[in-house]
Amino acid sequence: MSGRGHRAVPPPPGHQVAPPLALSGLVVSMVNKAGYAKEFDFADLPVAEAMQRSLAEVFAAQSKRWTSHWSADTYWRTVLDFARFLSELDSPPEDLGDLTPAMLKRWRTVNIGSSTGRNMLSLVRTLLQRDPRLASGPVAEELARRVPAPKPSGKSYSEAEREQVLLAAQRQFRSAWMRIRENTVLLERWQAGDLAEGSREWRIGQILDHLWRTGDVPRTVFSDGERYARNRRLLGGGSSPHTWGRLFLTRQELTSLAVLLTDRFAWNMSVYDRIPAPTAMPSAGETSSVTYKVTVEKRRAGNGRWFSTENITDSGADSPGRLITQALEATAAGRTLAARLAPGTDLLMVARSFFPDRADGNLDRPRPVGPLVFGISGYDARQFGLRMGGGSPFERSRRTTVTREGRPMQHTQGTHDGVYVLPNEHVQRASRAVIQAGAQEAVEQAQAVVFGGQLTQEPDPDHGQTATVDCADEATSPWPSPGEGCGADFLDCLGCRNARVHPGHHPRLAYLHHQLESLRSALDDRAWQRWWRDHMLRLEDLRKAVGPAAWKSALKRATTDDHTIVRLLVKGDLAP
Repeated sequence: MSGRGHRAVPPPPGHQVAPPLALSGLVVSMVNKAGYAKEFDFADLPVAEAMQRSLAEVFAAQSKRWTSHWSADTYWRTVLDFARFLSELDSPPEDLGDLTPAMLKRWRTVNIGSSTGRNMLSLVRTLLQRDPRLASGPVAEELARRVPAPKPSGKSYSEAEREQVLLAAQRQFRSAWMRIRENTVLLERWQAGDLAEGSREWRIGQILDHLWRTGDVPRTVFSDGERYARNRRLLGGGSSPHTWGRLFLTRQELTSLAVLLTDRFAWNMSVYDRIPAPTAMPSAGETSSVTYKVTVEKRRAGNGRWFSTENITDSGADSPGRLITQALEATAAGRTLAARLAPGTDLLMVARSFFPDRADGNLDRPRPVGPLVFGISGYDARQFGLRMGGGSPFERSRRTTVTREGRPMQHTQGTHDGVYVLPNEHVQRASRAVIQAGAQEAVEQAQAVVFGGQLTQEPDPDHGQTATVDCADEATSPWPSPGEGCGADFLDCLGCRNARVHPGHHPRLAYLHHQLESLRSALDDRAWQRWWRDHMLRLEDLRKAVGPAAWKSALKRATTDDHTIVRLLVKGDLAP
């Protein structure tokens, strides 16, 4: 079964897949997923013939992993740059087996300083590692050196920038949707016979019917080949909104729709080339809303994971599904005409081209059907960006939506965190207060689990004695008792600012530290963390202050009384 659920058709008997590398050994043919072939002639490379053949072999081997001409073009441009680099060396190598570590080090030095260069390093390494002559030895070690991954740009829209982009897209698409909706209603009335024959509306309805069936209004062709729309006065003009634009979106209007969909659903621009028309799912007794099943194709996810489905509900003007409803209405005539001209075609994102005779040279994208084109090209995206005073809006809009939603959308959790959230400058800016508060809390927690008192060389007769330390001022305890004095547990004394520890305390505290270490191996982690972690950390801090050698010596001097008091402390039998 194919990804869309259609049964695969077996090849005819005796069918063999043509190898990508031609018999000449210099031409590689790469067939994309749509079945279109593109050739790459390695005889054009400015290197020796043996090197040309070797590069063609590794290129052909790698091409079996590609599904688009875009991937092949990317590798081809990189191979061209690598070949030019080799040709400019003082002693250019004759073949891949003649490459030296010094050559590859120089290639690395030239390219390591930019993201484009680092990408070239990775691609060339992928190709060269396919040659068995470079599988071991000093050259293989040089190829194995890590190439730093490119850093994500993290560039998303600010709220003001997003509003500006959305406003421009909404104005253009909503105007087109209302225009098409109004003319669709008029066409349906004409087809139903509800218009008075010969009236102005009836005559426009007749033209709309011709437009609906052919993709254009009636035109007169002059001797010089120019074609002019008839009935211009009746239609209100000869421009596209007055003629074929009455039922079809322009490419610019379709791009505005895609911008709105990306802002809502965070879809990649490439999704729009092949997204099928959503289907309404049956609902039991529900009349006020409709749920659409949307199939999203993401080829970069890998074989078997290209397709995912989303259920999107239109329950009102502000619901996510309302944009799907409007998209279906705006593209209805285009989808109907496409299915009539090329049965089986059912793509959502369809527009009527200004110049139907000009075919898109990108064979990875769907082919035009009559005057209709599908999806969003890079040119369309750049033109939208130019009107906004910037570049293509899709990547930044997608980043903005993903960070706004705060969850993975058509990607993994790792990609969400590492590519979309952490590098995002707006997320970083908004997180400063949270990070600052977290750091402050961490400092406070760290301060709470250190020895809070002071070390002294001898006892002070004015200080009160506790089971663990001497107390300099019981009246100012951080843990006052309901009556008078201190209400802290004797172990909490280690964290009090009034605590005073002199050498006479060292043996008992060293033994307490020893006993708590023994408890750690006997208790589960949860109980240990809850009851003993803070006390242990304070003793560790005190041990560092006293010195490990003095602490170890003090443990040996612990008396029977010290052992008894520590056992009572650990059992909780001593009250403050």
